Amino acid sequence: MNFKQFCSDILILSDPEKGKQMSSYMRDQFEFLGVPAERRRESSKKQFDTAREENEIDWEFVEACWEQNFREFQYVAIDYLILMQHFLEKEDLDRIKDLVLTKSWWDTVDNLNKPIGTLVMTYPELEDEMIAWSKADNIWLRRSAIIFQLGFKKYTNKELLSEIIQNNFDSREFFINKAIGWALREFSKTDPDWVAEFLREYKHRLATISYREATKILNKTN
Repeated sequence: MNFKQFCSDILILSDPEKGKQMSSYMRDQFEFLGVPAERRRESSKKQFDTAREENEIDWEFVEACWEQNFREFQYVAIDYLILMQHFLEKEDLDRIKDLVLTKSWWDTVDNLNKPIGTLVMTYPELEDEMIAWSKADNIWLRRSAIIFQLGFKKYTNKELLSEIIQNNFDSREFFINKAIGWALREFSKTDPDWVAEFLREYKHRLATISYREATKILNKTN
């Protein structure tokens, strides 16, 4: 991957006014160039089209993107990792963990769940690491552990999901409780009976927002 060329391609698309709006939406946590997702992906398409031919992940490119001040660069790194996720190796989980812990906010963490999920599905022994994340001091590692199975559908490890959620009972952190509800709601599309039973058993331990989110689809089908 040619990082310098990519910088040139995306910087020419910058829109300072749009950047202020995007930064404001993210509570001014980060600076933005003002490049919307569609245009960002168009600017990286040429390089990404040949990325798979390299048959390995260019971590120098990922790390260079993560070091930049403008948030779009982190988004590009995630786009790239999702594209290349089938080339991930077991030891890459530590690299992704560093990304979760650096410049952390829901916008990057919630999309890193895709390569994390691919890794754990490919290497089931990494489930133990997800349990460790679910008990970490860092809320973003906890959130990642809760949501990494989003989209697994029938391949969801229900026992693991239950254990990870239970490790986060009684949390007062919004991003944790929202994630619990999200994970349960998503899995209710696949196994509504299991989710309904989980909610019956643990309703008294769930935050209001977790329960409300978890029951959105179940309430429509009952």
